[in-house]
Amino acid sequence: MELTTIAKPYANAIFDIAEQNKSHSDWKGVLEAGAQLVGDATMQAFITSPGATRANKSEAMTTLFKSILGRALNTNEINFVVLLLDNGRVNALPSILALFDAMTNLSSDAKAFHVTSAYKLSAKEVKQIVSDLSDKYNTTVSIDTEIDDSLIGGVVIKEGDKVIDLSTKARVDELGSCLSIN
Repeated sequence: MELTTIAKPYANAIFDIAEQNKSHSDWKGVLEAGAQLVGDATMQAFITSPGATRANKSEAMTTLFKSILGRALNTNEINFVVLLLDNGRVNALPSILALFDAMTNLSSDAKAFHVTSAYKLSAKEVKQIVSDLSDKYNTTVSIDTEIDDSLIGGVVIKEGDKVIDLSTKARVDELGSCLSIN
């Protein structure tokens, strides 16, 4: 059976949960972390190992998710990981992520932002940016991040052709322009 076919009911269920409690960015993070884990050869060997118990696999997965995300998984997220393990569907995580992203992008009230920062943002900083953007635009927000050390500090937030430049580099450039005019 093709992974997309397997992934569809999982992606639909996660999307429904995310819609109910406006947790799209949290779920996207979980799915991205899961796709990252599935891509690791050592993790694949562990998951498929007949010597590892279901409890060991579940505990290892949730610990790795916590490490990647910088936060503990909530009850729904833990249940999701356990369900995938129980059903032998962990390999479908990249497909679930792709379908979830497609549904999120089609959702009429969701906005996707690209955030560039001078350093790797912590989970708390990402959550704060998502919260601030959600409040500002009164909608569900998802972000993807990128690091650009030439910014020195701060962030640049883009959505389509809209740019919010809160970087130190922009402030220094602006000050330089003001000083060179006088």
